Order: sequence, then structure tokens, then C-alpha cells
Amino acid sequence: MTSAGDFFIRKERELGIRLNRVQKQAVLYTEGPLLLLASPGSGKTTTIVMRIGYLVEEKGVEPSRIKALTFSRAAATDMKQRFQQFFPGPAAGGVDFSTIHSLAFQVVQEHFRRAGIKYRVIEGDAGGQVASGSHPGLPHKRQILRELYRRIVGENLTEDQLEELTTYITFVKNKLVPVERLAHVHCDVPEAQRIFREYEAFKRAEAGWLLIDYDDMLVMANRILKKDEELLKKYQARYDYILTDESQDTSLVQHAIIEKLARDHENLCVVADDDQSIYGWRAAEPKYLLDFKKVYPRALILKMEQNYRSSKNIVHVANQFIKRNKNRYDKNMFTFNPPHRDIVIQDLVDYRQQAKYVVEQISQLENPHEAAVLYRNRSSSIPLVNELDRRGIPFCIKDADNGFFSHWVVQDILNFMRMAYTDKRPDLLEKIYPKLNGYITKQQMAALKEIHNHESVFDNLVRIVGVKDYQIGPLQTCKKMFAEMKGLTPVEAIAVIRRDLGYEHTLMNMSERLGFRKEHLIGIVNTLEEIADGLGSLEEFANRLQHLENTMKASSRRMDAHAVTLSTLHSAKGLEFDRVYIIDLIEGVLPSNDDIQRLRNKDSAAMEEAARLFYVGMTRAKTHLELVTYRNKDGGKVKESRFVTHVRRIQAPPKSVAKNHRAAPSRHGVEQPDRSTIPVSPRAIRTANGLTAGKSVRHPVFGRGRIVKVEGEIVEIVFNGRPKKLSLPLCLEKGLLEPV
Repeated sequence: MTSAGDFFIRKERELGIRLNRVQKQAVLYTEGPLLLLASPGSGKTTTIVMRIGYLVEEKGVEPSRIKALTFSRAAATDMKQRFQQFFPGPAAGGVDFSTIHSLAFQVVQEHFRRAGIKYRVIEGDAGGQVASGSHPGLPHKRQILRELYRRIVGENLTEDQLEELTTYITFVKNKLVPVERLAHVHCDVPEAQRIFREYEAFKRAEAGWLLIDYDDMLVMANRILKKDEELLKKYQARYDYILTDESQDTSLVQHAIIEKLARDHENLCVVADDDQSIYGWRAAEPKYLLDFKKVYPRALILKMEQNYRSSKNIVHVANQFIKRNKNRYDKNMFTFNPPHRDIVIQDLVDYRQQAKYVVEQISQLENPHEAAVLYRNRSSSIPLVNELDRRGIPFCIKDADNGFFSHWVVQDILNFMRMAYTDKRPDLLEKIYPKLNGYITKQQMAALKEIHNHESVFDNLVRIVGVKDYQIGPLQTCKKMFAEMKGLTPVEAIAVIRRDLGYEHTLMNMSERLGFRKEHLIGIVNTLEEIADGLGSLEEFANRLQHLENTMKASSRRMDAHAVTLSTLHSAKGLEFDRVYIIDLIEGVLPSNDDIQRLRNKDSAAMEEAARLFYVGMTRAKTHLELVTYRNKDGGKVKESRFVTHVRRIQAPPKSVAKNHRAAPSRHGVEQPDRSTIPVSPRAIRTANGLTAGKSVRHPVFGRGRIVKVEGEIVEIVFNGRPKKLSLPLCLEKGLLEPV
């Protein structure tokens, strides 16, 4: 066995890898619990792989005794390949790399085998595969939920509702929420609690089979390891060292499983960044990281703060920005990379300019592969896809919104257009009659379907079915509008559908009645208008939609070396690009209306997660970062994201106009003293955690004061009986407050 120094020298010579001081500490601290806080671009994967290699080559640990758990199968595969590249030879294939779901499934399978329980996995890639025998015809998870919703609510479940319902189920199970507390978990899908209960009952009652989904694997594995002491000891004895990556994304039940496995030896290395915890809606538990010392009192906490990825400009702004969050470890990301240009803030007049602007910028690049466009909502990709395709620029989409083209709003618009070519088909009218200004009843529609004279459906309603006097005028108007629509351009036709035929009013009513987000539904229609722009006929429009759908599906598999990447901010984590454009940076999107409302209700958790999501996006960029916002959308005014405003202030702090250290109110009503001659105290409070209501502080200008409240970017302090509102980011950045 050689010394640790020899190990690092040898690896630097063989691989060209030179670890910094903290990375070496992380590699060498192998016995006992370790929390490794890894800032973006800090060489996390390299450090993890070197740590595993050190255990095998220098400490003589049998590779199969090491368990490395990752957040996704792709991450597990990537880490395994990196390890085999760094440490080729007999040991390369022995380390056990897997996801936490895979580990949980092993536990569940073994337990079921012992107990003789027949089961089937009903979702994902495993959906449709039967274990412990054969029982064809059992349904898939999504099918079960659709049927339950149809039976309980009496309507069809939309793709958006299905996604929210499955997220709700994942959240409840991963948070280990007891059934009696389901009412405390919000879900916009009608009857979500009842559907959840009946879904669970259905899985247990399927003719002697136990149906399980991915969330069940975790819950059951945790329960089994808690009750089956023999099986627990077997798995505890299997691994001497456990390592978990991306642990900020790990849920409560996942943490519970890992704790049980590591309980005896506590040789647990948890690699995470609380500042990149962005899956709270999927039950990620970042609080576990903040409480790590409570669970493991003898744990060592190391901070990998050096960023190797981004320019000094980006690192400085990102580091200052994330300090706005209170619930975090105090870290100071830094880099020795040279400075580049400042972060660009592009303020457009209108939303419709956004896709054209971004694509124009990308078109000027020698290789679009250097760039990525990031956004919060998948629907933001559609205008980009349309514009990129028109410009002939290849693209690759991560987490594509393939459900857009099958969305019922899109299908409604197409069916309205089909009616322009023939108003003699009752089957077409049946699909849209509740959504136009014809006031047609269900009974009238049923009677109409029995008529087969190949005449206008509107004439048949009036002459044969028989309608009320108040219906005759609107039905005749509908007939006329459909006839005229055939000769209109697609943009003109959509305008007639949404306004003259009453479709937009219908969407508003449906949103109020069924709990849909009206902004989302209206946004789909607006996107269709963008796609229709410049097209000459309704046939061209339908063909264009089909072409874009096919192109998007193909793009997710594209391996084009010249393709620009389109991705949600969530899916971009772990990636890096020379140039990054973050779009739709307005209030109501990032942060969302829900984030803003919860903050108003004194719940800052959602806003802090939104800030972390923005931080993740910023730190994907190496040299060029551009933030895109706009002032108008859908005919109304919108405000730029508060996160963009914060970046503006960090890059160009507002200049004081006051003299003699007197504070002057800014345009936001926040007082800013003249800082040109203010000395910075070495005891200055540098993190938001240090500023809490009731705490006494000292300001170099205003003197001693008591904090009244901290809200968003404002800290309110009473100095000599007079309350003052100060900029929180500025106080932290400039060290203006010290504890008394």
C-alpha cells in the first residue's frame, strides 16, 4: 500500500487529473459519515470516482463491497463508465452502481419471493412485465388512473391533469404522508384524494396479484427493511461503503432506506448541493442535508466551492444571487477562470419577439451545439421548435412536450377547421358542439346523429331536430362563419374560432369550472397562432402541426454534433454549455404565480426553490449567459422576473444620491446609504440565515437596530424607533450589518 500522496501523484501522471485541497480531503476521508457539498462545476463526479478508486487501490476494499447510488439510470451509467475509464482492470466492473429505485426493487423482489407473492410492475419501462408467473391483460398505471377519473368525476382526464395526479401520488408516498393527512397535500385535480384511495385499493384487489408502481418500490422496501430484521442484516452486511450522489434530490423515504443500510458502519458519503435542490414538488427533502449533523453527529462536512466551469463574471453573480435564500449552508463559490463579458439581460417589448430573437442569435454561431435554450415550462419549447425548424437549424430537445400536439385544445382547433370544409358531418360537430356559440343540447346532438341525409348539420338542427327560437340565429351565424372560414388564412381562422365562435370564452368557463389553468389553455391557442403565422391555408396549418410533431419526436434521439439543445431548467441540471439563454423570465413563470402567492402567505419554501432553479440555469453557462424577459404578453403588461432584477442589482448596484451618509429612498422604496466611505466590519453578516426577526444588529450609518422582519429581498429594521427598509442582497454583499 502506498501513501495517499503517491496515489494522487500517480493519478495525475496517468490521467492528467489534479485535485484541489478539498477534493483530496473528500477522497481520503473514508471512515465515517461525510457530507460533501459540491457547488456547480466543482468536479463532483471526478472526486467521487477518485474516492471509489482510492478505496479499491489504496485501502484494498473489495469493489463489490462498495455501493454507489445515483438519482437516475443515466447518471449511474455515466459514473460507472467514468470509473472504468479511470481505473481499468479487474476492479472496474465490480463496484455496484445503481439507482435507489433499483436497490429498493431488489429488496422488494426478495421479500416477495420468500413470501410467495405474485406481483407486477405497472409503469415505466417495466410496465407490462410480469414477475412470479404470468397474468396477461393487467392494466398500466396511467390506464388505471384514467379509468378511475372517468368513473369518479364523469369526464376524461387530460394529459396535464394526469401528470399532476401522478406527481401528487409520488409526493404523498415519498413524503410518507399518512392517509389521514391526505387533505393537507394540495392537488388541483378534482377528487384527487378519492382517486388515490381507490387506486391503492385497486392494486391490492387485482385477482390475487399485487400491482406495484415505482413509488411502491420505495415505500415497500422501507417498510420491509424496518420489519424484516433478517433481510435488513443481509443488505447491511453486503456493503461496507455507501455513496449517494445528487442527494439534494433524494426523498424522505429514500433517505430512510439509505440510513437503515448504513446504520452499523456509518461509512456513508453523501454528495449534494442544497443550492441545487429543485425537486420539492416531487418530494425531494433538502432539509435532510441541513439536519445531517443531527442524524450523524460525528459527520464531517466539506464544501467544494471552486468552480471550474464558468467565467468569473457568471460565478460572482450566481454566488451573490443564491445568498438571497435563507435555508442553506453558507458557501462561497469562486473560480480562478478569467472574466468574460457580463451577463446579458435582453428586455424585449413583446413575448412574440422572444423565439425569433433567440433563434437569430443562435443562427450567427459557427456551431449551434455550443448553445442551449433553457425554460421552466415545456410548453415554451414549441415556439422555439417552430422558429428553429423554419430557419433550418438542427435542435435536440430534452424532456420534450410531446403531449402538445395531442392536447385537446389543439384537437379542438383542428376540428373547428375541419368543419370549415364540411358542415355535413354530425361526428365532427359532436366533438366541438359544447364549445361554440350554438347552445346545442346533448339531446339535440343525439337526435342529429340519427339523421343521415348528408345535409348541413345546422340546417338539420333547425328544420328537423327542432330548436328553440333563441338558438336559430346563433346556429345560422355558425353556419355562415364556418363557410367563410375555408377561405381564410390559418391566423384569421383561429381569430374567428377563439372570438366569433366563442371558443376563448368557453376555455375561461372550463377553467373556472374544472380547475384548469386558463393561462396555460390560452397560451396553447396563442402558440398555435404563432405556428400559423405566414401560412396560406388551413391544410398547410394541419400539415405544419404534423411535421413539427414528427420533428420533435425525432429530435430527442438526434445525435447531431451541430444541434442546439432545448431543455427545461430541471432537465438541464448536470449539463454545461458555452452559451446559455434562459427565456420567459417574467413574474408568473419564474417565479410562478403559486411561488408568489405562497410567499405572500409567509411560506418562502417555493420561492427559495424557484431561486435555486434559476441558479441551476445560470451555472450551466461557461462564458455567455443571456437572460431574456419582455414587457407585454397576450395584449397585457407583464413584469420582469424579480430574479432578473436581482441580477441587475448585483452587476450594477444602484448609486446613492445622498450625501453625508444620509439614506435616500430608491424607486422601490428601499433605503440605500452612501457606501463610498462605509468601512466593512470583519464580523459582518454575510448570509441570510444570520438575519432573523428580533435579532439586534449594527449598521455603520444608522447605528444599532432590531430586525422586525425579513421578506423577499427586503430586511426591515427599527433604528432609534424609526423603521427602515434595506436591500437584503446589498446588506449581505457589502457587509453592512453585524451582530450585536
